[in-house]
Amino acid sequence: MRGRIALIVFAFALPPAILVGQDSNPTAGPQAAPIDTLIPWLLREDQELKGIPFPQIIFDATGKKVLAVNRQDPVDQRVIKAISDALEQVVKRMNAPDSPIQSIGRINEVSSHFEDSTRELLNTMPGLSCDIPRTADNRVQRSGYPDLRLVDQQSKRVYYIDPKLYAVGSRDSSFRTFYFEPKVATNKVRDDAVHFIAGFEHEPRTAGHWNFTRWDLVDLSHFRVKLKAEFQGSNGDMYRPEAIVATSAKSD
Repeated sequence: MRGRIALIVFAFALPPAILVGQDSNPTAGPQAAPIDTLIPWLLREDQELKGIPFPQIIFDATGKKVLAVNRQDPVDQRVIKAISDALEQVVKRMNAPDSPIQSIGRINEVSSHFEDSTRELLNTMPGLSCDIPRTADNRVQRSGYPDLRLVDQQSKRVYYIDPKLYAVGSRDSSFRTFYFEPKVATNKVRDDAVHFIAGFEHEPRTAGHWNFTRWDLVDLSHFRVKLKAEFQGSNGDMYRPEAIVATSAKSD
């Protein structure tokens, strides 16, 4: 949950014609480049780019299924109870006057403490094992979705958990707070699994103290997302010597 707060899902939601470099616009002509089809399609943000099922994105990006929670299933019941107990303890830890987060001024810098504490507490629960998900090349990576991989040792079921913090009064906000960028090499979703958001609500920092008021465990099997098209470039891409047409004189 660190880093940018944004929501980007990418090429896996694009029409097949774009993905294979074919022209799906009959008026564009047989020689039209794929980018000439891509840009007009991206501009139709009121159609294909809204309400995309998150499980579809995960499956197309990783080949893995997002499983729905079955509240009548004994395994799901047991795991949800254990996660709930852990999250309750996390809030108590973080609200304590001697908690390390109380000396942190920016809420974005508090996030990692929730990840670490949630992982630590879940590992104390009998029959559960929680760690940071490994990428497709088997490397441990803190950044990117999801943050935690929980395994029920008895059933071998996998549950992904992504802790997030949000301010009091912002639960119904339309501001983008979820981010998923599908990549092959750094893909961390490697199992058919239940996907959870663990949301922690906090009040404004008062007198140097953070106070967390509640938590929610959210099943993402019915989550719908949007595509935000974004073309990016670095300073290295921009400030190429051959592209600079004028510059300031050197200062003494």
